[in-house]
Amino acid sequence: MRDERILTEVGTNEWQVVVFLLGDQSFAINVDKTREILRWTGVRPVPKSHEAMLGITTVRGEVIPLIDLAVFLGHVPQVEQEQRKVIVAEFNKMKLGFVVDAVERIYRINSDELDATLSGTFLGENALYVIKREGRNILLLDYERIVQVVNPVLSAQFHVDSRTAKNVVQEIGDPNKYKILVAEDSPLIRKLIQDALGEGGFHNVELVSHGKAAMDRLLDEGDAFHLLITDIEMPKMDGLTLTRKVKEDENLRRLPVIVFSSIMADDIKRKAISVGADAQITKPEIDILVETVCKLLVQR
Repeated sequence: MRDERILTEVGTNEWQVVVFLLGDQSFAINVDKTREILRWTGVRPVPKSHEAMLGITTVRGEVIPLIDLAVFLGHVPQVEQEQRKVIVAEFNKMKLGFVVDAVERIYRINSDELDATLSGTFLGENALYVIKREGRNILLLDYERIVQVVNPVLSAQFHVDSRTAKNVVQEIGDPNKYKILVAEDSPLIRKLIQDALGEGGFHNVELVSHGKAAMDRLLDEGDAFHLLITDIEMPKMDGLTLTRKVKEDENLRRLPVIVFSSIMADDIKRKAISVGADAQITKPEIDILVETVCKLLVQR
């Protein structure tokens, strides 16, 4: 699968997805979240777990959980279990397997192709976007949310101890004098970032759902922001493109930018550096996020 990856230039708003099937419906996952695709690996059940949690398996000597996406989404698998595929994914500093009916191919897409008009309504909370390709609708899921629903214990990683957060922000004085812009497509992660910043006393926070909205707000002469936090994988304009545009703008280039993403492999880190990001943090490290915000504000 790795050999099929298509090289995309950094900051051009292009990325790649692996398309897979659950019954007749097509779904997608970002290539940067995907490590490999395997035939059925077998599974050992885990007692008292979520119904979509099939159990655990061993891949190259490493034990990983297996989540059946068909069960989670209420689909009936169309093939025998032994004929199904396992997408080994890695994000938020964890590795796990998504069990699907079949894996199709890799598509190169542009962020403009992501349609979010039905997200949170008719598509429900698990689908972020529709990708329209070759006469069909491909759903891009909110994998961070799915994993936290299957294993609620993981959500604790996204919360900051209020005492720790307040200790961290002492050096900058009143946190509310700083205006922070957050660009994040997942409603769940937007709320978690807002809550974490709030624990540190940062309440002057504006949230937008994609990079283009963030760039529009930064270019609004009526407002001045002191720091930008951005995801990478977003519609209309991705986070790397947003960062590049900020750093190329004469009036914005001094604005500190934190890339806060679930996918922080070495190649992604190099890309973030190449477009001028001031800091890079993996999403579970929410405590480091507050600390980094303070550090960059002091430097500025």
